[in-house]
Amino acid sequence: MPSLNVLITAASRRVQLVAAFRHALKQAGLRGRVIVTDVNPLSPAVRAADEWYLVPMANDPAYLSEILAISEAERIGLVVPTIDDELVLFGEARTAFAARGIRVAVSSAHTSRTCNDKFETSRHLRERGVGAAAAWLPGNLPDPAPFPLFIKPRFGRGGVGAYAVHTERELAFFCDYVDRPVVQEYLAGPEFTIDICCDFEARPLSIVPRERVVIRAGVIDRGRTVDDPRLLQLGAAVADALPFVGAANVQCRMVDGVPIVFEINPRFSGGIPLTIAAGADFPRMLVDLAVGRHVAAAIGHFRDNLWMTNYESSVFLDAEEAAGTKRASSLGDVA
Repeated sequence: MPSLNVLITAASRRVQLVAAFRHALKQAGLRGRVIVTDVNPLSPAVRAADEWYLVPMANDPAYLSEILAISEAERIGLVVPTIDDELVLFGEARTAFAARGIRVAVSSAHTSRTCNDKFETSRHLRERGVGAAAAWLPGNLPDPAPFPLFIKPRFGRGGVGAYAVHTERELAFFCDYVDRPVVQEYLAGPEFTIDICCDFEARPLSIVPRERVVIRAGVIDRGRTVDDPRLLQLGAAVADALPFVGAANVQCRMVDGVPIVFEINPRFSGGIPLTIAAGADFPRMLVDLAVGRHVAAAIGHFRDNLWMTNYESSVFLDAEEAAGTKRASSLGDVA
């Protein structure tokens, strides 16, 4: 039986993603383990994995060498980065991992840099004819400013520090208040995320739009899949303008019947469990690709109008487990 070990970095709260990769290995008929890294032993996803390692923050100079050492020690065949802070780093290091026979499901450093910069994302897409929200830096705003506007950190995430502004006074205040701000046109309309999975040659394999009906802390809390040609076409256009490897998600709003992009994250989305449940099993695709199997494109092949509603769950640890000095028993498949 062929084997594959998977390493998921910055596992944090991604219990369902860890469980999805464990399930994917079984469904693919592969022997293997899912191993995770994190900076905190209290992160719940470390309890769902077969093994876990404490590592420094992604901005630590030793971070990448530690991940590489873990990958070699655990005979990892597939690395799955999960947070914006590390995507460029892994994009630059793909060749170093490949030289050791390790696939990294991450887009190029150029793609990740572009997506991490909301001003550059807008410029890049609009120059290529892809519908994206107009964006300005504070010193280059039109006069008069086309209120309402939306202001957020140029390099932020999770909806933190994002504000709608309606007057010159509000604009001046938030341009000073928000760290390295970018100003976008205000988009009014239903919000969607388009999940995309691409192979290691950046060819799209699956595109699944989801409506974000209720959002909590920047992540979908309740939502549904939407089989809409306009959203599928937008996903394909974005993947053509910005080649992805592995998972990516495009956030947009439907404005007067036209979907307009306002943010892109070249990684797994928080709502990926809904996409997987709808039949677009991104972890299974990546697992098959990592062992050299052919994966046919299945654009638009998913269950339409499947709803997801989330709830909180808890993991209980004794003091030694919480401190990371003792391994807790795995949550296993119930995670």
